Amino acid sequence: MNKNLPDQTLGTLASAVPGATRVFHDFQLDFCCGGGKTLAQAADQQGLDLQAVLAALHGLTTDPADGVDWRGVPAPELVAHIVARFHERHRMQLPEIIRLARRVEHVHAGRPGCPSGLADALEELQQELESHMVKEEQVLFPLLARGLNGPAQGPITVMRFEHQQHGNALANILRLTDDITTPANACNTWRALYGSLNAFKEDLMQHIHLENNVLFLNAQHAAKGAHHG
Repeated sequence: MNKNLPDQTLGTLASAVPGATRVFHDFQLDFCCGGGKTLAQAADQQGLDLQAVLAALHGLTTDPADGVDWRGVPAPELVAHIVARFHERHRMQLPEIIRLARRVEHVHAGRPGCPSGLADALEELQQELESHMVKEEQVLFPLLARGLNGPAQGPITVMRFEHQQHGNALANILRLTDDITTPANACNTWRALYGSLNAFKEDLMQHIHLENNVLFLNAQHAAKGAHHG
């Protein structure tokens, strides 16, 4: 593993180091919307021990399933992966998570730690995300799949902005749930809710990371190359 890890961006590390995203989740480092920061900058801003993060990265055992470096995968294949692995999964995940959140808020209203407002926040994110994914599937992804990287730059700017909004919505959800921490003696529904919510959070971050730091970046480099060529 490269020695100058602290100087590399979170987005680069998430792309290049199998399992790095797991470490970033553990240390609550934002590698999707905050993927442009170096590891050293991000650790400093979070008040983290950089050496502890580096030790965790160096201690990774490579899981072949995590070993795909998507940076070299052709755009049509990456787009197909994003739609199947993330768009379709979010559409399945969110209705059930919202149902569980409504149930927990109803049954445990007034109890310390009850995530009041969580279901509404999730519904709002669901609507934003669905609108966002449809725009990608109908407008941006067909451009990228056909190699029309120049015309794709405008839509990419809009999608990056919306990703930032999704990141803000996620931060609000983490605030409502005490970083998705299940209270002691929580019921099974509450545990199921937070388990599902945590999986969704990890999927959404990986989803945004692959688009911002791989798919969109590749298209920007290709567009610049064509312009200078």
